Amino acid sequence: MPHDAVALAPVRRRPTAWRRTIGALLRREREAQGLRLTDVAARARLSPQYLSEVERGRKEPSSEVLAALTEALGLTLVDLARGIAEVLGAPAASGASGRPVLVLTSSPAAVGAAPVGAPAGLVAAPHQDGALLLAA
Repeated sequence: MPHDAVALAPVRRRPTAWRRTIGALLRREREAQGLRLTDVAARARLSPQYLSEVERGRKEPSSEVLAALTEALGLTLVDLARGIAEVLGAPAASGASGRPVLVLTSSPAAVGAAPVGAPAGLVAAPHQDGALLLAA
């Protein structure tokens, strides 16, 4: 059964707020440290062209690339995540002790037990909106 070929017009996507924010945060930190794009790219074992596209929000970096970039800048992925949350306006959650917590939308079978594979010392507690809060 023959099919008619349909010419597809190229779709121009706008970078998401997520990609733009990641890129802007990485660029801001790089510039604050007085580093050139080529310096950070070499440390992270990336091409300068790829890093430039990440900083401009044109490429969505994998978790491995983000880990390499944050390490090259002397940051952690947690530092980057906090920066993203601040820029995008997400309130930082914290427990009664003031320690940061992670809000999940699904819960393990037993409240108080950490999910399977979670780091030792993780404690789970129900949140008022039905989510589960995890604190280390």
